[in-house]
Amino acid sequence: MTLQLSQPPAPGSPSRPRSAGRWSKRALDLIVSLTCLALMWPLLVAVAIIIQFTTEGPALFRQRRLGLDGRPFVLYKFRTMYHGCGDGPHRRYVRELLTSDTMTSAVGGLYKLDADDRITRVGRVLRRTSIDELPQLLNVVRGEMSLVGPRPALPWEAEMFSDGHRGRFLVPPGMTGLWQVSGRNRLTMRQALDLDLEYVRRQSFVLDLAILIKTVPAVFSALGAR
Repeated sequence: MTLQLSQPPAPGSPSRPRSAGRWSKRALDLIVSLTCLALMWPLLVAVAIIIQFTTEGPALFRQRRLGLDGRPFVLYKFRTMYHGCGDGPHRRYVRELLTSDTMTSAVGGLYKLDADDRITRVGRVLRRTSIDELPQLLNVVRGEMSLVGPRPALPWEAEMFSDGHRGRFLVPPGMTGLWQVSGRNRLTMRQALDLDLEYVRRQSFVLDLAILIKTVPAVFSALGAR
């Protein structure tokens, strides 16, 4: 699936970043992601070994997501569920979130089921600390993702987005974003998608730095809420 984004933008709608902005964003992505990988490789190796020895299945979870212009890519995460689990419960959950103006995920954050028996004991720790997301640094180095941007959507999720929310694909998806630092446990999914569009409209090097700085306390806040 590749989304079609060729229609002329409406007045006030999100637009693509200028060339200088894209270069500065890419430079920030490479510097930070390569530095993090160099510093954290012992942790990444240790987590991979723990996952392999505690449950059956690969340490890395690979999943097809949609990136810039709706182009598909393979996203990497540490596996937090038992190998071979279906995604039926998650699909039902996301469908409810997209059709509700009030439903939020009060504990686990948007897009994540709180009480899910598919998650392993190690996986719960990885999710709570966001360590499961660290392999996405590889996606950032490869240019498929950015450090900051809209959440990388699943193809079947994108099919449920309104036409107005397709503008989120005008920039690469990110490991963190505006909605993650704006109260991710209190937002509806529609509000989160609106914040994705606001990020595209306001995108700048300074905004990316501000979101990165705010991401750390946001993660610890989510940890303390459990």
